[in-house]
Amino acid sequence: MAAQVTQKAPEFQGQAVMPNGEFKDIKLSDYKGKWVVLFFYPLDFTFVCPTEIRAFNEKYEEFKKMNAEVITASTDSVYSHKAWQENGLGKLKFPHLSDTNLQTSRSYGVLLEDQGIALRGTFIINPEGVLKHVTINDTAVGRSVEETQRTLAAFQTGKLAPCGWTPGQKTIN
Repeated sequence: MAAQVTQKAPEFQGQAVMPNGEFKDIKLSDYKGKWVVLFFYPLDFTFVCPTEIRAFNEKYEEFKKMNAEVITASTDSVYSHKAWQENGLGKLKFPHLSDTNLQTSRSYGVLLEDQGIALRGTFIINPEGVLKHVTINDTAVGRSVEETQRTLAAFQTGKLAPCGWTPGQKTIN
């Protein structure tokens, strides 16, 4: 069964390219006590994907101030991730997870089995490891990093946030 809001987020474990360029095994439980924004994209060396990854990279310090870690993932290898960072994408401030065995993409419900690639899935996981938010787009349309931040901020209030709520506005309760 795929990841479901209000349930424990599926544990993942895999090798990632870290901000220092080294390869390291990471897992969701490494981030216990922090909010996690995990986002999947289809493929390295493509057209829409770098726009999203760079946008998350530009906003990374804002996520850190929100006690959130950002992790990106695709079904490409760490070698492909590293080559892309060094040849076009640029250095990332957050882990770049490889899911070559497809298990993480599958467990989060974003794997296109017939193509072996992930859809554009965004997952917000709370500090206790519970999945609070999921959005999944088809491969052709990128996501909004600002909406991800707004949604994260709303969950962090612990209160009811009405439609169109933005940080600093009153919540319902």
